[in-house]
Amino acid sequence: MEVLMWMFVTFLIFVVAVVAAVVLIGRALYRRLRRNRALAGTALRTRAGFSRGPQRKVLFLRVRLAETLDSGQAAVELAGHSEGPRGELPRLFRRIQEESVALDLQLRLLESETDSAVLAAELPAAGRRVDQVAALVRRLRSAVASGLAGSTDDSLTTLHSDVDREVAALHAGVQELHRLNRRDERFEPTRPPSATAAVVRDKGIRP
Repeated sequence: MEVLMWMFVTFLIFVVAVVAAVVLIGRALYRRLRRNRALAGTALRTRAGFSRGPQRKVLFLRVRLAETLDSGQAAVELAGHSEGPRGELPRLFRRIQEESVALDLQLRLLESETDSAVLAAELPAAGRRVDQVAALVRRLRSAVASGLAGSTDDSLTTLHSDVDREVAALHAGVQELHRLNRRDERFEPTRPPSATAAVVRDKGIRP
């Protein structure tokens, strides 16, 4: 009986350890998925596609907000990798992100709202806020695009000048080589008669 009791206790400990491990692994995976913007965006779009009613509109607002922030983040990262001026763009985008976090929390709260009248009243205001964020990100992207275009134009102009200079130098070198070859052919000295020809000539001259 005592052996069975110990076996039962051991089995319970094993089950508790397995359950705890599964819970910890599940939480870690959930946190990792939440931190991954691509996976989080895919999950959000999937939910929006399968939702119905006012919640569907709220979810699509969240999708638009997330995609807008992703495009802004991509622009700021490109500006950081380029040699053009960055200015206050990273700091301004961080402010946009902070406001967007608060806006996404409001949208998540609306998503859980069950009163259709409240949703109908709040949705237009939420849509206007998302529009404002989208407009700010568009202006930020335009600033980044202008900086990249200016840097690219200057670089391409310099590169075009360098290529023209090298092509002109190569052409001049080829022309000089042709000119030297023609001069060598024109002033090539006459070869002296060979020894055999001289002997034959001498034999012909002798009586």
